[in-house]
Amino acid sequence: MGSSIMPVTNPWLAGPSPKKRLDRERLEERILNLLSSQNMCVLATAGPEGPLATPVRYFHLDFAVMFSTAPASPKMRNLAADPLVSVGIFAPLVGQASSRGAQVFGQARVLSEGDPDVEHYWPAFRWQSDHVERSRSLDEPPSGPLVVIEADRIVYTEHWLRREGFAPRQFWTRSGE
Repeated sequence: MGSSIMPVTNPWLAGPSPKKRLDRERLEERILNLLSSQNMCVLATAGPEGPLATPVRYFHLDFAVMFSTAPASPKMRNLAADPLVSVGIFAPLVGQASSRGAQVFGQARVLSEGDPDVEHYWPAFRWQSDHVERSRSLDEPPSGPLVVIEADRIVYTEHWLRREGFAPRQFWTRSGE
């Protein structure tokens, strides 16, 4: 066989990354699309026994990520020691062009049944599917704590943005700075 040049599937991935930033509205749309299209994250906590990265099924309400867990779990022990967390959310990777994910940084709040903020988040927490899967009654919602992480900062990565001349890594903050 003669020498042949390998075809490049995505030539726009070659060379230096663009530096251009998305406007806030477009960035928020992309972040919310990612949060809505996935349901698993990796929660990173730190505690007395060191760091812990835990896969967690999550739900979201705007830029808040929430989950429920057993009160005595290692992640709850770590949250009690240090509520500052990082959450990694990502879409399945097929190749560099499909690379898409977010690092969410914030402070975890543990809400109990009587907490007034539960009413704000609870409707977005879709516990019913877990109950059906475990043959539990839908008349008895879970009573465990609801952990809510309101994003203070998000680092969003999407290599497809390079096609339009935007940086693949974008930065969102709650304050909008």
